Amino acid sequence: MIKKSLIILMSLLMAGFAAKAQQGVVTGQGLEYNVISTAVPFMIIAPDARSAGMGDLGVSTSPDVYSMHWNPAKYAFIEDDMSFGLAYSPWLRKLVPDMNIAYLAFSKRMSGKSAIAATLKYFSLGEINFRGPGNEDLGTYSPNEFAIDLCYSRKLGDYLSAAVAGRFIYSHLTQGVTNYSRAAWSVAADIGVYYQRPVYLSSVDGVFSWGVAITNMGSKMSYSNANSKTDFIPTNLRLGPTFLVNIDEYNSIALSVDINKLLVPTPPIYDTVKDANGNFKILKGMDPNVSMIQGMIQSFYDAPDGFSEELKEFTLSVGAEYWYNKVFAVRAGYFHESKMKGNRKYLTFGAGLRYNVFALDVSYLVPVNNTATSGTNPLEGTLRFNLAFNINKWGENTKLEQVNR
Repeated sequence: MIKKSLIILMSLLMAGFAAKAQQGVVTGQGLEYNVISTAVPFMIIAPDARSAGMGDLGVSTSPDVYSMHWNPAKYAFIEDDMSFGLAYSPWLRKLVPDMNIAYLAFSKRMSGKSAIAATLKYFSLGEINFRGPGNEDLGTYSPNEFAIDLCYSRKLGDYLSAAVAGRFIYSHLTQGVTNYSRAAWSVAADIGVYYQRPVYLSSVDGVFSWGVAITNMGSKMSYSNANSKTDFIPTNLRLGPTFLVNIDEYNSIALSVDINKLLVPTPPIYDTVKDANGNFKILKGMDPNVSMIQGMIQSFYDAPDGFSEELKEFTLSVGAEYWYNKVFAVRAGYFHESKMKGNRKYLTFGAGLRYNVFALDVSYLVPVNNTATSGTNPLEGTLRFNLAFNINKWGENTKLEQVNR
């Protein structure tokens, strides 16, 4: 049994529950770091190896069973009548030896124009030995989080589709160790639009696609019985294009770009002195204690350093995918995040194999920057794997496809 002493974690949790209002208190007129934090951050981690191998993107790539995380509208264009998927990733193994993410996915074509899908994402923090402020043993537990999704996707025309998805999120981090902590939960929704159209360029043909998705629009979460303070979940805007070129009968290559932005209020700059009501005065920025809808709108103009900081809240992913004979794939990508907002910068590489109804994908992450304190990066060496089982290629059932059109 692996034990991880979390004296610091427990102290932070208790301090957070008792005095949440002090979170993010900073002073001065300039900011070097101003990271947006949310509850259940595992919700924005790429679950599948295919997308992870292309720089963590997927809003407009060709549809597969793992499309729920990226853009559920893609399911309406999926080629397979029915698909099952299983993805797995050991997570942050440079820091913790038994943390992992597992992902189950299912999709089913209902007709030539619609499809349904369901997924389960499970995040395990491994076995943790909880200890109190006095280093007393509070027991060993296995904190975990999960999300269950259902979606319906439908074509709105020959080239356009839309989808809506529902999600239940459950997070049990403190395992009831303290009297004032509890499990947190939320209900959320996704909406997405996807466009896919054949294109012809002189002697070659291809497919141009684009997608837009807003994910995790839902209620805020609370882990505390001691107060009514709640935290935003990671509501996210994702958009971007993909251009696929069929070089010849056996070779094709796709280039993709994803742009992401958290639709969550930016932490303001607070004074260190409380006002008459016992609250810290906001020196720059806006009050983050707003509703989910107001938070989504406010996230576009509430950064303390103005428009320049708002631009830094967008992350960029670029990636490429090469296929040979629709059997073997090689992938590469790059992910970029501003230093001010987290400083994640890494290259990704991946490969895929398709044989009959089976599919296997793997990806590997290589950071291009290190943390200032340790000289390493906790994401270094991140591996992801996924398997898929695809039944009855829809495109091969020509008669049924023509009937539904």
